[in-house]
Amino acid sequence: MFSQDHATTDLVIIGASLVVTQDPMLGEIPGGWIAITGHQITALGGPQQDPPQTRERLEATDCLITPGLINTHHHLYQNLTRAYAPMTSAPLFGWLQTLYPLWQALDEEAAYVSAWVGLAELALSGCTTSTDHLYLHPKGGGDLISAEISAARELGMRFHPTHGSMSLSHKDGGLPPDSVVLDEDDILAESQRLVGVHHDPSFGAMTRIALAPCSPFSVTPNLMRRTAELAESLDVRLHTHLAENSEDDNYSLEVFGRRPIEQFEEVGWMTDRSWVAHCVRPNPQETTRLGRAGVGVAHCPSSNLILSSGIAPVVDLRAAGSPVGIGCDGSSSADSASLWQEARLAMLVGKLRSGADQFSARDALDMATRGGASCLGRGEELGVLRVGAPADIVAWRLEGPAFAGVLDDLVEGWLRCGPLGAHHTVINGSVVVKNGALVSEELPDMLDRHRKLSRRFQPAAELT
Repeated sequence: MFSQDHATTDLVIIGASLVVTQDPMLGEIPGGWIAITGHQITALGGPQQDPPQTRERLEATDCLITPGLINTHHHLYQNLTRAYAPMTSAPLFGWLQTLYPLWQALDEEAAYVSAWVGLAELALSGCTTSTDHLYLHPKGGGDLISAEISAARELGMRFHPTHGSMSLSHKDGGLPPDSVVLDEDDILAESQRLVGVHHDPSFGAMTRIALAPCSPFSVTPNLMRRTAELAESLDVRLHTHLAENSEDDNYSLEVFGRRPIEQFEEVGWMTDRSWVAHCVRPNPQETTRLGRAGVGVAHCPSSNLILSSGIAPVVDLRAAGSPVGIGCDGSSSADSASLWQEARLAMLVGKLRSGADQFSARDALDMATRGGASCLGRGEELGVLRVGAPADIVAWRLEGPAFAGVLDDLVEGWLRCGPLGAHHTVINGSVVVKNGALVSEELPDMLDRHRKLSRRFQPAAELT
């Protein structure tokens, strides 16, 4: 038994078929159990060891146990325009230009409710840590990041919101309208304020802030440079979209005279402080440069396919040295906020692009846990099950017709034989999902509020 000394623990998860620790030293434990005291894992063991006395037991019969999954890229507010009919078949730039005018209705209430519902959906899919790239801050909309953080705290989700920004409007050569872009000095001042108010650099932190100018076609190079300098001085991480599709390539070549990744390096972002969303179109030389610099990548397979952007070369990126995590992306392009679904699709498109023997369920699980933790700068604490780690744990029930015959490899069965939601989701030692249902009793009210708010954002929809 791997343990700290505790006479009585707060919670023991027991009866699992297999515990996959993602710790290279511990490996996989058949018949394993996990003990939690406070917010940390305090013991792990197998059937040959007796678990410690506990105040609460959580049964995991017929379950695979993994670390909590980590969502490295999202736009939570977009679930207010999920599967919006006028935009279900548009490529990226046209899709954005049509939706920007709808999204300018975003305010604190809409940010709070959409974040609550989106994070609840993620928890049900086995996600315990999520980032969010909130780059849209309409004038008069209020403090949207703080509204999101309130929702995450109420649910108990570990949360890494990023202060996104747009400073280059359509009249200046960008894509967004004037109503959703801000002055660069104001953006930087708000970035610094949010870090000061919300960012927690301590081990096991529940809230951290990153800085995230949206994209090359919505911010100036000057803002990119100044944001990188500010992130360095505040010791926080950097996030943006990069090399997403051919339109992105063409824009960068026409406006900057260089490819997106060359421009990314030009403005001082080629550093292991950065992680980027999508990164579908790096060439082999660019892949090597990204890996050498340690730039992380949030792989968003559903969104990349729905918007016909392509398939990111994640096998090559990982081999080059880039941490690669998995992201749901916005719920207007993905449109499901399921980390399990994204992990499964990552496995399938990884095989399609790189070869059937080049990508497995364990590769996808590694990206969804340790890879995501590394993208967020938390590779030493999250994404693994070991003594002393924050207690972010998911139990997946592998029973019923969908899993009949899964005997040889439970990890492959877990990702091949779904669809699947979490049976239990434990975040920071607290049970957030139990027996497949959200513990919070607020969900019906939140869904009702969300439906009413969505009416403001979808004028073409016939909602009842």
